[in-house]
Amino acid sequence: MASRLTEISLDCHDPDRLADFWTGVLGWEVLHHEPGLVEIGPGGRDDAELLEAVRSGPVSPTIFLAQVPEEKVAKNRVHFDVSPVDCSQDDEVERILALGATRADIGQSGDESWVVLADPEGNEFCVLRSLAPEHFSL
Repeated sequence: MASRLTEISLDCHDPDRLADFWTGVLGWEVLHHEPGLVEIGPGGRDDAELLEAVRSGPVSPTIFLAQVPEEKVAKNRVHFDVSPVDCSQDDEVERILALGATRADIGQSGDESWVVLADPEGNEFCVLRSLAPEHFSL
């Protein structure tokens, strides 16, 4: 038996603000909220159903946004990659920028197939090529 990746934790100053941003980007919802800690993820499953799914195979991990006092000081060592599924990469980048992201320069050459953005607290992530049928085929 193997372990399952079930949660990803992201330290931040304002968990509520980042929850709003990331639920907007991913189409997820807030699953749990308490002062200083917000869990977001795909909704629609009760605890027993989710437990059975985790035991039987990989599922999408949730994201815990935990309030911490420290500032972000350097480029992330781990980051998220997102892929648009129903629009072009350019359209998705514009949508995510409108949600509060900013463009990030982490030393790209300009020839990359991905776009580097940062969430409202400066955490870098990449928007990869579109997986929408009109933009991607096998």
